[in-house]
Amino acid sequence: MEAYKNRCNSLMGESELIAGCVKGNRVVQRQLYDKYATKMMGVCMRYAGDYDTARDLLHDGFIHLFKKIGTYKGEGSFEGWMRKLFVNMALEYLRRKDVLKAHDGYTTDIPASDYSVFEKLSADELVRKIAALPAGFRTVFNLYAVEGYSHQEIAELLHITESTSRSQYMRARSWLQKMILESEIK
Repeated sequence: MEAYKNRCNSLMGESELIAGCVKGNRVVQRQLYDKYATKMMGVCMRYAGDYDTARDLLHDGFIHLFKKIGTYKGEGSFEGWMRKLFVNMALEYLRRKDVLKAHDGYTTDIPASDYSVFEKLSADELVRKIAALPAGFRTVFNLYAVEGYSHQEIAELLHITESTSRSQYMRARSWLQKMILESEIK
């Protein structure tokens, strides 16, 4: 009977998964978790910068998701809605830790227009380099370059000015370029 139940659950579509989660069905919640945990862990890692914090954010994010899943209106992609929820959880964590302050002490000598350094990296190497950025740089870089938010939206999300968002992004990009060039020299 259990094998049949698991097989039936694995055949559920997204709308059935959502409906089951709204009802608090733990088996369906586990299936939703299994389906999306890897992708959401990637989101958490981009903002946390370390595995343990990302794992905590993933856990908290799914708890929050299961509480809020009834508010999903079925408009747009469910995965996109979920991703936004996880991004907001990560941003809230960063605000609580007060790590989004500008890093005025960081300077780079790399021209901002030199994109060729990024072409030499694998995706995994680039993710590791992004994770090594200071939290404020990493957050703005992820929101702008990965999530596709505008600087105005980032400013609203992070309670900073639009010019601070632009500055943090440019510094993040320059910092990444410098890290990449330094690793090539070694």
